[in-house]
Amino acid sequence: MMRKFTQKKNAQKKPYYTDRFWVAPQVPKEEVNSDEIFAKDLEELKSNFDIKDAYIQRGQLVVYIGANENVEVLTFLKHKLEYNFLSELSAIDWLEKSGEFEIFYQLLSTSKRKRVRIKFFIKQNREIRTVSKIYKSADWGEREMYDMFGVIITGHHYMKRILMPEDWYDHPLKKSYPLHGDEEASWYEIDKIFGKEYRDIIGPENRDSSRVDENDTYNFSRIHHEVPFGEKPSSKIVETDYQEDGGVFLVKSLKKADSVTLKERP
Repeated sequence: MMRKFTQKKNAQKKPYYTDRFWVAPQVPKEEVNSDEIFAKDLEELKSNFDIKDAYIQRGQLVVYIGANENVEVLTFLKHKLEYNFLSELSAIDWLEKSGEFEIFYQLLSTSKRKRVRIKFFIKQNREIRTVSKIYKSADWGEREMYDMFGVIITGHHYMKRILMPEDWYDHPLKKSYPLHGDEEASWYEIDKIFGKEYRDIIGPENRDSSRVDENDTYNFSRIHHEVPFGEKPSSKIVETDYQEDGGVFLVKSLKKADSVTLKERP
């Protein structure tokens, strides 16, 4: 049976996504010449590579390069300019705006006490080369970038998903991905644990992470009401406190019995 198709494009333009995709004003940029060390490093880079743009932002040098030179540039930065530590790498989804991902590598020089961020743009479905052979710390970061954004890295020794199951559909950090998952996500655990024949019996997953169902008999979220697998829910009422036994200094102790559920917003 085919699942109902829902359009996942233009998610940023939908009114209920507005607050989550608000773009903050950009941090002011400074001239690279304002820092002697950065100015010298940039001159070295420009003499060896095609630098698209460069500036200082929040005390670190930001350099835009060509996507096809990522390995050569990072090799040069590590061995020639002493940026010996890769602390982070990831992607930014600009697919709806320009059809591109913005890839960045965050580097640190422990000898210079300086940070450099290398950036470049790639089109969707374009491959980039691994830098894990230059910086070992890129190993898991590149796998996560593939898992969350779908950016394909070539030359990596084990390019598999690292957070999501290997058969998971799509990539959860793309802006077009629904915040509570899509149709396939709502059935994933039901299909895996019980089988598709139990869909009508159990129903789709509730993707609300804050929801606790005290009538759930399959131990998904039965806090203080756990029963053996498949048994009926327990009728025992457990008094639940919202704080530790000793309480919190200057904070009034709250109990579940004293809470009130509002029928509508005031």
